[in-house]
Amino acid sequence: MSLKIYLLRHGETTYSQRGAYCGALDAELTPEGMKMAQCFAEAYRSIPWTDVYVSPMKRAIATAQPLCDALGMTMQIRDGLREISYGMWEDQELDFVKQNYDKDYLSWQTDPAWNPPTGGETAIQIAARALPIITEIESKYKTGNVLVVSHKATIRIILCSLLGIDVGRYRDRINAPAASVSIIKFVTYGPMLEVLGDRSYMPEHLRNRAGT
Repeated sequence: MSLKIYLLRHGETTYSQRGAYCGALDAELTPEGMKMAQCFAEAYRSIPWTDVYVSPMKRAIATAQPLCDALGMTMQIRDGLREISYGMWEDQELDFVKQNYDKDYLSWQTDPAWNPPTGGETAIQIAARALPIITEIESKYKTGNVLVVSHKATIRIILCSLLGIDVGRYRDRINAPAASVSIIKFVTYGPMLEVLGDRSYMPEHLRNRAGT
């Protein structure tokens, strides 16, 4: 048996629904986002979970809560799993950012590894705080199933880092829709991607909702 890490993005928020930048903002789940969390708990409760690691942000905690409640598990809260800070772009939509921060936006688009949103974080900074959580899990558990509940950018950067993809390409190479699950299995030669961005566990009306 190998160690498997399940990377679950939080459920829908009003920001993911309308495509606005929400990183450091501590948004709540929408009612539909709560349904996504409940669907995940129902679909995945039969897995013999070893541990649950969760971002300290409300939307991540609310996504993990139904599964933890169903199984009587305690979340391991880790600050390194929080979402990217978008700085001055928080609560804004793309058109506003392009009009007011055009130079920074173009730099970020070109290479977000080293160029942050205005006043925000780079992908390198996110990797530096998120990857130690993965290392902690690997060190603690050689086998088992560990759930990590985090955020869109953070999960994509973790995946790129584990799979040997330039983190500066995380926005171009990896997708992580709301409440999607990606699974990494740790085998002899390193991390192996088994599942990417899966939402087949939820009803079609939730899967088809507009948003990012």
